[in-house]
Amino acid sequence: MSLHGRDVVSIRDLTRAEIEEILAASRRMIPYAEGTKVAHPLANKVVAMAFFEPSTRTRLSFEAAVHRLGGDCLTIADAGATSMRKGESLYDTIRMLSSYADAIVIRHPHEGAARLAARASERPVLNAGDGAGQHPTQTLLDLATMHEAFGTLSGLRVVLLGDLKFGRTVHSLAFALAEFGSEIVLSSPPSLRLPDEHRDDLRRLGAQVTEEPDLDRAIRDADVLYVTRIQKERFGDDDAEYRRVAGTYRIDNRVLAEAKPRLIVLHPLPRAGEVAPEVDHTPHAAYFRQAFLAVPVRMALLEAILGPKPRRR
Repeated sequence: MSLHGRDVVSIRDLTRAEIEEILAASRRMIPYAEGTKVAHPLANKVVAMAFFEPSTRTRLSFEAAVHRLGGDCLTIADAGATSMRKGESLYDTIRMLSSYADAIVIRHPHEGAARLAARASERPVLNAGDGAGQHPTQTLLDLATMHEAFGTLSGLRVVLLGDLKFGRTVHSLAFALAEFGSEIVLSSPPSLRLPDEHRDDLRRLGAQVTEEPDLDRAIRDADVLYVTRIQKERFGDDDAEYRRVAGTYRIDNRVLAEAKPRLIVLHPLPRAGEVAPEVDHTPHAAYFRQAFLAVPVRMALLEAILGPKPRRR
């Protein structure tokens, strides 16, 4: 794979062929992620986890991936406990971290922070979410979950539901789905529609994109329902606007009654009431499998970036 030593800040940093290679490698990584096989291609490698925003699944799955590959982690889990509280810039913090580690995984509340980190770092940088920007490794595990369920990524009808304005997961995922020729259906409150620049990008790619605000109609012929949380933290001090859109949709067994039997429900998690617990016990629920696949997918990506350099043919 040609990713050795590279940054992954946006899903657009990867070609379709490279995404397919990562997904194939992640399938081979599953027994290693489960602990039934052991390999240590990252022995003596250190990965810095620079998390300046709360995280459960992303940080822990990255850490699990590093440990499963035989590497070690340095972790910042609280920006308030770093010298940034004393006024140190993000640039200087990342430049310093790159002298301690072989790669840096960064999550930050400000869009563009991961690209700044990549400029500052002398080591590869992986974007684990930057504000309302991008979340490329989440997209990889989303695609892995879809591929596992359907055996393909082409020709799927995928509904993106919820916060499409601030939702960095859907910003990355929509681009990848367009690359694979999936049909994209957008369903959101009017104030949380997908930003125009993302729509323009999808149109330039020749993507088939439709809008369907009616939830029942949106999912009737869907293969994948990708649910996102209304993110209160993205509204700043505008509590009134958040209250207007919070709770505008809820996926439960009634909503899914007319769905295709093979429909899968995905969610990047955490959920905050938009997917009812009763859905957990249906064949549609794929979000916990999705969360597990974060480990083999990130293992595959880390090995490609930090493992032994591939020989030239």
